[in-house]
Amino acid sequence: MVSAGTHIIPSWERKVRTFLCVFGLVLSVYALYVEMSKERNPDYRAMCDLAESVSCSKVFTSRWGRGFGLVQFVVAKDSPLNQPNSVLGIIFYTLQMGLGLSLSKKAAIFLVFSSWVSVAGSLYLASILAFVLGDFCMVCVSTYIINFALLFTNLKRKRAINGMKEKAQ
Repeated sequence: MVSAGTHIIPSWERKVRTFLCVFGLVLSVYALYVEMSKERNPDYRAMCDLAESVSCSKVFTSRWGRGFGLVQFVVAKDSPLNQPNSVLGIIFYTLQMGLGLSLSKKAAIFLVFSSWVSVAGSLYLASILAFVLGDFCMVCVSTYIINFALLFTNLKRKRAINGMKEKAQ
């Protein structure tokens, strides 16, 4: 266990959070690499492109691969605000890792809130993947699973912090 202030981060949580965030970061960096490679060379074939309907590069380079396919309706398609979803993933997993070091109630609330947003985004993108693109993306599905696992971890963290505060009163 690692002490953070007057509270303790259970070792299982630290290990799980580290694994999930590092795995999420690796997948996000890989997704960004695949997208950039495919944009530079349309003939590029990623390791995750296994068949016509099992193609991560097809998904990453689709309109839903940037800004969830929604940002382009608010800003120009080539706007710096319309980033690849993988960049958002890199930011998300970095924040999850960093804020996971804090046992403050505010950090716990933000961790849970951002996890709910990531799960909502995962459900949205999963429905696009299945019903619009008709594709299976192993990298995408893996990140969805990571996002659900982080939500579970963050909910347990928030519940534990609330329990500690109640005992202290």
